Amino acid sequence: MTFRSRVIAATVIAAALAVVLASLTSFLSTRNALTHSVDESLSQAASHRDDNFGGTPSILVLANGSTLPSVVTSGFVDATITKFAKGQLTGEQFRTVNVNNETLRELLVALPVGTPVAVGNSEFSTTTTAVDVYFAAFSGQIAELRSLVRTLLFVSAGVLLLALSLGVLLARAALHPLEDVTDDIEEIAETNDMSRRLEEGDVDELGRLRRTFNRLLGTVEDSQTLQRQLVLDASHELRTPLTSLRTNAQVLSRAQHLAPEDLEQLTEDMVAQVDELAALVGDLAELARGERSEGPVVQLRLDDVVEECVETARTYARIKNVVIESDLETSIIVGRRDRLVRAVSNLLTNAIKFTPDGGEIRVTTADGVVTVADSGPGVAPEDIPLIFNRFWRSPLSRGLPGSGLGLSIVDQVVSELDGEVDVDRDPILGGARFSITLPTV
Repeated sequence: MTFRSRVIAATVIAAALAVVLASLTSFLSTRNALTHSVDESLSQAASHRDDNFGGTPSILVLANGSTLPSVVTSGFVDATITKFAKGQLTGEQFRTVNVNNETLRELLVALPVGTPVAVGNSEFSTTTTAVDVYFAAFSGQIAELRSLVRTLLFVSAGVLLLALSLGVLLARAALHPLEDVTDDIEEIAETNDMSRRLEEGDVDELGRLRRTFNRLLGTVEDSQTLQRQLVLDASHELRTPLTSLRTNAQVLSRAQHLAPEDLEQLTEDMVAQVDELAALVGDLAELARGERSEGPVVQLRLDDVVEECVETARTYARIKNVVIESDLETSIIVGRRDRLVRAVSNLLTNAIKFTPDGGEIRVTTADGVVTVADSGPGVAPEDIPLIFNRFWRSPLSRGLPGSGLGLSIVDQVVSELDGEVDVDRDPILGGARFSITLPTV
C-alpha cells in the first residue's frame, strides 16, 4: 500500500468512526427520550391510580390469573405478570412487549394483600396479591426509531463518500510537497552531487525533513572531502618511499658490481623503507577504521592502561638511554582498551623520537588526565594548531621516520572517548607536554 493510500484510508476510517459515534449517540439519545416520555406518563398514571390520570389504561391481574376488567387481549398475561400477581416479584418494572403484533410499553406495579382498588364504579380491597398493569401503545415510537435508523444509514453513506473524495483531494494536496522533496532526493542520488541543497521551506514537519536532509548532505560532503584529501595525502606520502624503493631495486639488479658494504647499506635502506611503508599503511587503516574498533566498551583503570604502555615504551627508550618516569594515580574511565592503548603509545613513541639521547620523559595520570612530557625541543607556538592534522610534519621531524599520522590518531581516539587533547611546554623538562583529559566514572 502506498503512502497516499494510507493517508486516504486513514481519512476515511477517521470519518467512519466519527459518523458511527455520532449516529449511535443520536439513536440512543432519541430512543431514551421517547422511552422516558412514555415511562413518565405511565408513572404519573400509577401515582394517580384512583383518578384514572390522563386516561392511561390499566389492567388489574389477580393471583388466580383473572383480570379486571375481564376483557383482555389474548396473550396479554404472560409469565412475568403472573409472578407479580402471585407475589413472587415485588416493586415496579418497566418493560416493552409485543402483543398480537402490537408493541406496548408497560409498567407493572405489585399490589400486596388488602390493597384498596377501584374498578369502574366499584371499590374493594384485594384478598390476595395482585398486579396493576399500566400500558401505552409504543408502535409509533418504534416506527420513528426505525425511520431514524434508515436516515442515519443514508447520511452515514453520504458522509463516507464525501470523506473518500476529500481524502483523495487532501492527500494529493498534502503529499505534493513531499513528492517534490522525493524528486529532489532522487535527482541528487542519480547525479551524486552532494553539494546541492534542498530549499528548507516553512517551519513544519516537511521543513524539518528538508533541513535534516541538508545536514546529512553536508556530513556526506565533508566525509567525501576528507576521503579525497586522505587519498591525496596518502598518495603523496607513499610516493617518496616507493620511488626510493624503485631506485634501490634498480641498483640491486647490479648487485654483482657493488661492494659488500654498499650492498649491506642498500639492503638496510630497503628494509627501513618497507618498515616505513608498513607503518604508514597501518596508520591509514587505523584512521579509516575510526570508531569501528573490535574492542568492547568497558570500564577501564586508566593507570593500568598507561602503565602497560609505559612498560612497552621503555624497551624502545633504552636504545637512546632515555629514562621514562611515571606517577600513576587510579582513575576509572569508559572506553575501548585497544584504542586507548594506541593513543597513549603514540604519544610515548612521539616523545621518544624527539627526546635526545640521555633525556627524560615523565608520564602522569590523575582524575582522568594523562600527561606525557619530554625534555626535547618542544612544539613551536605557531605549529600547535597544525600538529593534529593528517600528514603534517614540523620542520624538525621531516628528517625523522614517521608517517605524520600518529597525533591524528591520538586526536581521533580522544574525540571518540568524549575527551580533549592539548599540548604546551612542560615547565620542568622544557619539552613538549601532551595532556589527554577523559571523563571519569
